[in-house]
Amino acid sequence: MSEVRLGLNIIQGVGTSTSMIMKVKNVYVATKTKYQEAQIVDLEEFGRALILDGFVQSTEADEFLYHESLVQPAMSTHPNPARVLVIGGGEGATLREVLKHNTVVEAVMVDIDGELVELAKKYLEVMHRGSFNDPRAKILIMDGLKYVEEAPQKYYDVVISDLTDPYGPEISKLLYSTEFYAKTKKLMKDDGILVTQAGSSFFFPKTYEEIVSNLRSVFKIVREYWTWIPSFGYACNYVIASDKHDPLKLTPNYVDEVLKNRGVTNKYYDGRRHQVMFASGVIIGHKP
Repeated sequence: MSEVRLGLNIIQGVGTSTSMIMKVKNVYVATKTKYQEAQIVDLEEFGRALILDGFVQSTEADEFLYHESLVQPAMSTHPNPARVLVIGGGEGATLREVLKHNTVVEAVMVDIDGELVELAKKYLEVMHRGSFNDPRAKILIMDGLKYVEEAPQKYYDVVISDLTDPYGPEISKLLYSTEFYAKTKKLMKDDGILVTQAGSSFFFPKTYEEIVSNLRSVFKIVREYWTWIPSFGYACNYVIASDKHDPLKLTPNYVDEVLKNRGVTNKYYDGRRHQVMFASGVIIGHKP
């Protein structure tokens, strides 16, 4: 577990024995919610930042790299994403990315930590940009596992799992299991798409490969991709799963046309980026 020294530096854990140091300018929140330690600070080179249990989750400077990469490929792959479920995503930036699409009529965000969501509303406007107040958004404060067990079946077009890393806090580990993915699939329409962030395949290859294996045991089509996130200090991995839609088959022109027709404007993701994401392979770690 990495260490946070508020007022001095953040020592960001990258791997089990690798760290990077970031200088703190201002401290807005340093608290322990019912579920996790939370800090909201300004970092000298990354701006406003959310840190949970010692791990940087989002920073003002590069959160768009993470959130666009998590949300946009799945949303663009689905031909008509009308109802979307976000599990986690407490800072509201994943919800923001979903709501860019004019096809969306309902976006349900389920997060277990209500205290964190309230802090995000107050201090992380630079990330959520008012998404919590969008009339299409519905925010539920509850355990994602419990919600999946109780939610209506065959309802969602896209499910986005934006949880803390599988090797991070205990509250998220069960939500990367085969059982959880099987239950989630029941909420999805027959042509639904699920996407999850999957941590670092380089520093935690065993955990990453377990996630991919779990998804392959539930879905017919499973595709992997990654994006370099500077504030994380590593390439963050993502996995898309579906029984019908394959993101690998989308051409750059098709993606660009989808984004244009839906009124989506991005900083990072476009048709060319989509093609590169799914053609670049995955970096798997090894013992030197």
